[in-house]
Amino acid sequence: MKGGFEAGELVKDRAIFAEQLSDAFDAAGITLDGALRSALLAPGSLGERDPSAEICRDKKGQPEPDPDLRDTENVPFPPGIKLPLSLDYEGRKNKGKVDVDPLLALVRDHCEAYLAAEVLPYRPDAWIDHSKIKVGYEIPFNRHFYEYEAQRPLDQIERDIDGLEKEIMAMLKEVTT
Repeated sequence: MKGGFEAGELVKDRAIFAEQLSDAFDAAGITLDGALRSALLAPGSLGERDPSAEICRDKKGQPEPDPDLRDTENVPFPPGIKLPLSLDYEGRKNKGKVDVDPLLALVRDHCEAYLAAEVLPYRPDAWIDHSKIKVGYEIPFNRHFYEYEAQRPLDQIERDIDGLEKEIMAMLKEVTT
C-alpha cells in the first residue's frame, strides 16, 4: 500500500489523502463509489480542519469554500448608481426591458475594490462568490419613522401606582369580607 496510512504519517493535502484512500480500498478489494468517497472526504469524517494544511480544491482546481468560514458583508452602493434600481434588476423577469449588465459590472467591480481595501489586509485568502451577491436596500424603519415620546415624570407614575394599589386593596377587602 502506498502513502502514509500504515506509517502514521500526517497528511495535510486532501488530494494526496484521497489517493491513499483509493489505494487502501483497492488493496482491500472494496469498490469506493462516489457517494462513499464524498462522505469519507467530508470535513470532520476522517480528518480535522487544519489551517496549516493545503487548500482543498475542486475538480477544476478552484479553491473550495469552507462553510464554517463563510461570512457576509454589507457593502454600500458605489457612487454613480442611479436609484431606484429597476425591479428584478438581475433580469429573471426583466426580459430585455432594462439593460442591467453595466449595473452588475459596476457592483462586481465595487465589491472587488471593497474586498481589496477592507477585507484582504486581514484575510488574504478571502474571495467573493459573485453568484451569491445580492443587491438591495436596507430601510431602517426606526430611523425614518420612529417619533420619540418622552416618558411621564416619575412622580406621576408613582401616583398612578399608589392609586392602583388602593383600588386593588379595596377590591380585596370586598372579596374577603
